[in-house]
Amino acid sequence: MAAGEIPCENLPPLRGVRVGTVMAGIRKANRRDLVVFALAPGATTAAVFTRNAFCAAPVIVARAHRAATTPQAWLINTGNANAGAGSAGETDARDCCAALARLLDCAPEAVLPFSTGVIGERLPVATLTKALPAAVAALRPDGWTDAAWGIMTTDTQPKAVSRSFSVAGQTVTVNGIAKGAGMIRPDMATMLAFLAVDSRIAAPALQSALEHAVAQSFNCITVDGDTSTNDACCLAASGDGPALAPDCPEWPIFQAALDEVCLKLAQAIVRDGEGATKFITVRIEGARDALEARQVADAIAHSPLIKTAFFASDPNWGRILAAVGRAGMADLVLERVEIDLDEVSVVRRGGLDPAYREADGQAVMARTDITITVRLGRGTEAVRIWTCDLGHDYVRINAEYRT
Repeated sequence: MAAGEIPCENLPPLRGVRVGTVMAGIRKANRRDLVVFALAPGATTAAVFTRNAFCAAPVIVARAHRAATTPQAWLINTGNANAGAGSAGETDARDCCAALARLLDCAPEAVLPFSTGVIGERLPVATLTKALPAAVAALRPDGWTDAAWGIMTTDTQPKAVSRSFSVAGQTVTVNGIAKGAGMIRPDMATMLAFLAVDSRIAAPALQSALEHAVAQSFNCITVDGDTSTNDACCLAASGDGPALAPDCPEWPIFQAALDEVCLKLAQAIVRDGEGATKFITVRIEGARDALEARQVADAIAHSPLIKTAFFASDPNWGRILAAVGRAGMADLVLERVEIDLDEVSVVRRGGLDPAYREADGQAVMARTDITITVRLGRGTEAVRIWTCDLGHDYVRINAEYRT
């Protein structure tokens, strides 16, 4: 089940990027679970990683490798997060990078590893490396769709988005795939996402573009308030195509395309949240500053009471009001607070709108897509984030995750 449509577009090939996906049997048989990206010489890479202090071994190794040299390949496995394994996990990640490097004839440091799955178990290195020759043999420019399937864990559907634009008469394309359904509360990006553009872009400019896109997409979603140990979002400019730079007229067009791909993928993660039936936009207006607006938005989006009310299609507006009140704002003037559910006015002057009717609230709550708007009457800042409801299936999926 998903809360609305999940985008899984047929992604076109990109110049300078090849993708291979195989069934390695890392945790379960007969499912795609190992993906290799091979980048053309001259490619540049940007990345953001989890800020969780217990970051996984592949995050540690990927950061170090990216700092040491120019990446030429990405290695992604599902079924095992390679997290919580200490220094042995880092050794395992490096061994896998070295095995792929031998097949691609590049330095081990040119391989960036990414893992997702169960935390606290050793990565089955022998199983993974045995499947690498097949993954390399499967490399092809149009391998994106298989990769979207190959990075999934508890996702119900693959997530893939593409946007194209023109530079000096040449078509330039941004492709992106992502996985994530639970343990989603961004603290840099979230989950795993892999993007590429067939253009030549210097690494500092590419990093700036990715951080801009992430700030208003992956960093604006939450499913359950849990930040993963393995979160990463990686973007490659393939080096094969027209050049782009921040001072060229096409740069805003590229940034807009990248922003849209990231936003569509981020929203798809929320729609595919574990057990989700509702896609909820939380909009805060009239805050003193952006930080305050985000505090209120997070208080609402992370509230189990609010999320379970939405699962029940119950317009229990008092839970929203309570979340606003505990968000930590100083000198909140209650009489200025207003709350709407879509087009229905619920709270005015800090209390129930006299014109509110329960039937109107219930009609909104029966929808799949719902917007909560809170106006604080304290300033001009606004923020918007996305979340989902919380139901029986979320508990079941996570209770059975290791069985």
